[in-house]
Amino acid sequence: CAFPRLFLSYEEGDGVLHLRLEDGSLGSWSELPFLRNPDYLSGENDLVALSYLHEPAVLHTLRARFLETNTIYTYCGIILVAINPYKQLPIYEEPVIYAYSGQNMGDMDPHIFAVAEDAYKQMSRNDENQSLIISGESGAGKTASAKYAMRYFALVGGSLGDSSMEEKVLASSPIMEAFGNAKTTRNDNSSRFGKYVEICFSHEYRIVGAAMKTYLLEKSRLTFQVGPVWGRGCRTPAGEGTAAQGVAEQATGSG
Repeated sequence: CAFPRLFLSYEEGDGVLHLRLEDGSLGSWSELPFLRNPDYLSGENDLVALSYLHEPAVLHTLRARFLETNTIYTYCGIILVAINPYKQLPIYEEPVIYAYSGQNMGDMDPHIFAVAEDAYKQMSRNDENQSLIISGESGAGKTASAKYAMRYFALVGGSLGDSSMEEKVLASSPIMEAFGNAKTTRNDNSSRFGKYVEICFSHEYRIVGAAMKTYLLEKSRLTFQVGPVWGRGCRTPAGEGTAAQGVAEQATGSG
């Protein structure tokens, strides 16, 4: 438990709070420590529902949800907090997408599909552009979250009778990853560039096209390459090696 039980002792005029933990260890603080939330709020699916909202409480809630129920998504108001489980979970199949389609945010468990559905609903209801901002440190799962959101839009807002457009939108991700992703010490398939994806919908709110802009590409991975591997376990973009190998095979006539 992130919040061990403790016993307090305080003498008037002392100015120091003395604490004794369950394991018998002692501690003293000149300031009151962070307060613990009631047990019934443990594992709450929305952080704003906590009685005491501070960093230890947030970490404790996320930890409890992930370890006890294998839940990686938690709301913080309109923000979705996601934990990268570093494994495939059976929560992204088509039946799950259809289960979230048409639902209000908060009616079902926190999910990237719920956020995508809310954006799609706001777009169709108010006829206004919507944005999903996915941020986090390297290896947090940003690229995967973006692909799941795109898959949701492709299925819910797909063109009637023609799936070629949705397939093109989804097929663009592996191509961009081949030339913009690289292995790092923390992630075997880490995006080394920023990506802005714009999905265009018709007046019937069906996908009619998409545009993509890239920025902040780590060009140093190519400019300063020495041999197949440089740095400590960090490689160049995956597609570059494949393309170079293909050119070499054509030049020698072996491919």
